[in-house]
Amino acid sequence: MEQTPYHLETPNDPRTERLVTVTLAVVAVLSLSLVFFVYRGSRSAESAPQTAAALSAIEPFIAVPLIANAAIVYDVQSGTVLYERNADAQLPLASLTKVPLSFVVSQTLSPEATMAIPYGIGKTGQAEELRKGDIVTVQALIDYTLVASSNAGAEMLALLADRAIRDQFPEAPEGKAVVWRMNELMKELSLDHTFFSNVSGLDETTNRSGAYGSARDIAHLFAYVTQRSPAVFEKTASRSVTVAHSKAENTNDALPSIPGLVMGKTGFTDLAGGNLAIVFEIGPAHPIVIVVLGSTHEGRFDDMKALVEATHKAIAQ
Repeated sequence: MEQTPYHLETPNDPRTERLVTVTLAVVAVLSLSLVFFVYRGSRSAESAPQTAAALSAIEPFIAVPLIANAAIVYDVQSGTVLYERNADAQLPLASLTKVPLSFVVSQTLSPEATMAIPYGIGKTGQAEELRKGDIVTVQALIDYTLVASSNAGAEMLALLADRAIRDQFPEAPEGKAVVWRMNELMKELSLDHTFFSNVSGLDETTNRSGAYGSARDIAHLFAYVTQRSPAVFEKTASRSVTVAHSKAENTNDALPSIPGLVMGKTGFTDLAGGNLAIVFEIGPAHPIVIVVLGSTHEGRFDDMKALVEATHKAIAQ
């Protein structure tokens, strides 16, 4: 025998109807509040350890006194930023420009190809002269340019690679193919705060730099080039390089204080002040990028040492 379903008759009295409606609304609100309270409590319990860990990682950087206008510490392995200050500010890059230059050239010319130096690079700063007619490899000239931060070396690399880049990219302008390709690379990597007017990073006028970029962009750029072409930048971790008969001392005075250094590049102009960017291994297959922009000539090295020390403390916790 089939059971007849229970049927609730709706009251006909309007006052009774309103009372039922209000009662149901109150029950619904109380139920939702209870669900939210339980959910919030469970989420708080889950996130508490993460918040504590995040605060623990930040703590070593709180007391770091920086001269730099902008800085960033980027953990490549986890893809997280451990520290940042004005990391998206667009600032003059100076000779950090020579890193994308070297990468672009190495992607176009074989690093093992030999060449004769077309004109002499006079003795400047910490580098002895490269003479016209010296036979060197493309990689050797890149090493010299990066380690000595040679503007003449940068111009020579751009001259040598101009035709090869135009062959590969017909739309590249003659005589400006390398700087064009450097800017195209920034677009491909979505580094929107960074662009180049020349290949060395030298100031073009008293109020216009040869290159601009952000600390965040440069951190991602350094991570990118070291992952794809580590050999191109290997010598930047050396105290000096010898090319032909010329010895170039590294312009990175902080180098001895950075264990596990993979690569580094200095930069200094009147507009930029002191810049320094490095990649170092804080552990096996655990690269960290630190970028300092807008410090002073000597202050950039102190800034970098302090950030490296803080990073070690943050990772160890």
